[in-house]
Amino acid sequence: MTKALDSAALDQIFLAARTFNKFTSDPVGDDMLHQLYDLYKWGPTSMNTQPGRVVFVRTAEAREKLKPALMPNNVEKTMAAPVVAIVAYDTAFFEHMPTQFPANPGARDMFANNAGLSADTATRNSALQGAYLIIAARALGLAAGPMSGFNPAVLNEAFFPDGRWKANFLVNLGWGDPSGNRPRGPRLAFADSVVVA
Repeated sequence: MTKALDSAALDQIFLAARTFNKFTSDPVGDDMLHQLYDLYKWGPTSMNTQPGRVVFVRTAEAREKLKPALMPNNVEKTMAAPVVAIVAYDTAFFEHMPTQFPANPGARDMFANNAGLSADTATRNSALQGAYLIIAARALGLAAGPMSGFNPAVLNEAFFPDGRWKANFLVNLGWGDPSGNRPRGPRLAFADSVVVA
């Protein structure tokens, strides 16, 4: 039987965790990015579709490509983050279905022949994978600042001009500097957001 995490782990991942707007200048190395992927890749997706794709923006050149897509109030904090994860999805994720979901030999064609199902699956499950990335980052001691304040068309043209990948949202990553944190926003009460049927 799986045991519950202790209170320190729950604090680090959820209860005391914050969305960070400011980071230290300490770099996030390749080893950490590999650890991050090797952890979040295990989060479940429907039929093991795994449509999520990530571009870790770290170089000055890549930052300059990203900058024009950002809304003005997100430029400073994003340019200062050690890494910016572009959480995207592969519109042709189903090409991997024969190896990723061999239990259903017809899975590839099911998605390939239904554009609506494919698009919904890609968007929904890449968002899940982006959430797993945030939780994995927190579990590894990184701070995360997810956001959707950018122009997807500009970003896609800059990073994904062939159109196969599409941006979903961004996550600034690094070693958190709490001096940039705003007061924590309240959460809805159980009765306001949950129905037990």
